[in-house]
Amino acid sequence: MTQLGQRGTARFAAAFSTLPDAAAAVEQVCRSATSQLGGRPDLAVVFVSPHHVEHLAEVAVQICDAIGCNALIGCTGEAIVGGNREIEERPAISLWLAALPGSAVKLMHLDFEQTREGSIFTGWAADLPEPWPREAAMLLMGEPFSFPADELIRRLNEDHPGIPVLGGMASGGVAPGENQLVLGRERYTQGAVAALVYGNVRIRSVVSQGCRPIGQPYVVTRCDANIIHELGGAPPLFRLQEILQSLSEQEKQQVQRGLQMGRALSEYQDEFHRGDFLVRNVIGADPNSGAVAIGDYPRLGQTVQFHIRDELTADDDLRKLLGAVGKTAGLPESRGALLFTCNGRGTRLFSSSHHDATCLQETLGALPVAGFFAQGEIGPIGKENFLHGFTASVALFEAVN
Repeated sequence: MTQLGQRGTARFAAAFSTLPDAAAAVEQVCRSATSQLGGRPDLAVVFVSPHHVEHLAEVAVQICDAIGCNALIGCTGEAIVGGNREIEERPAISLWLAALPGSAVKLMHLDFEQTREGSIFTGWAADLPEPWPREAAMLLMGEPFSFPADELIRRLNEDHPGIPVLGGMASGGVAPGENQLVLGRERYTQGAVAALVYGNVRIRSVVSQGCRPIGQPYVVTRCDANIIHELGGAPPLFRLQEILQSLSEQEKQQVQRGLQMGRALSEYQDEFHRGDFLVRNVIGADPNSGAVAIGDYPRLGQTVQFHIRDELTADDDLRKLLGAVGKTAGLPESRGALLFTCNGRGTRLFSSSHHDATCLQETLGALPVAGFFAQGEIGPIGKENFLHGFTASVALFEAVN
């Protein structure tokens, strides 16, 4: 861990390999990334495709030996991001290094336990500051079958408000034990790995849900659990039929392919636009009553709006959000990025390969980037953190001079 009193500018490096032999791939990425960094890292992040999962324990040890430190976290991913490429359905290892003088990195393996007093999360670092510094951010990667990330995120929002949490759920496996995590020299098949980072570095979040609103906002006037019975006094499907009359044929097809519902993050505004909503899937509908079921738990009086998602909307949303970051005055030149994108994006959503990784580089420049396709992405919308789907969540590291 870097000592807070050290001086210098944060530096970043990244490398990836598609070699089919795990040991050879690790040697390649370590040699390239350490040469770029020009020194010992304070944080290393690795993402490994399922092709190398049986060698993950050896991969972790080999990386720690090669980079000269044990400050390593990572996980398996269905597809792997390296630079401006997204490697799908092929062997890949992506390594990202950061030298963070004047910053602290606290690494943890978290587990979820049920006790007589209730559920608890264990594994917190013993020397965590209290309260967490305002400039802190957490990187989090979880195992989807054993770790309730949404519950941890809810508690972090309550206990440490305003601290961004970015990451994703390991992917590539279809059963418990197949999605794996790395912390230092150890490999885990359950729980979550995390790094709390603070000091002379800022981690800016960019979270693109890839949707746009259609129709107009409505207030929830009757609901039960995740089922909305009335919007503005009428069944949701009735409201949707009203909206469909004003849509183009292409937009109507988008509604049929995947309708979404956005919940306004704040009720205290006169107008709502893209980015003002937490978007969740519409997962069912009752044609008799006109009710819809969504992947959320709306409350009476909340403002919601139907949304659609497609390739063009997802591209436009990500480019606008990244472009807003790039136009920020005084943005430091020394920076790197971690990309956590949904395994439902990639070539499953876009007509060309490498979309999100290429978009990141085209908008912000040739950054050292690593990432993976997640089974659930983590990042803040507004001032709260959420577990998402079909989202691209970017952790952008900026040096503080």
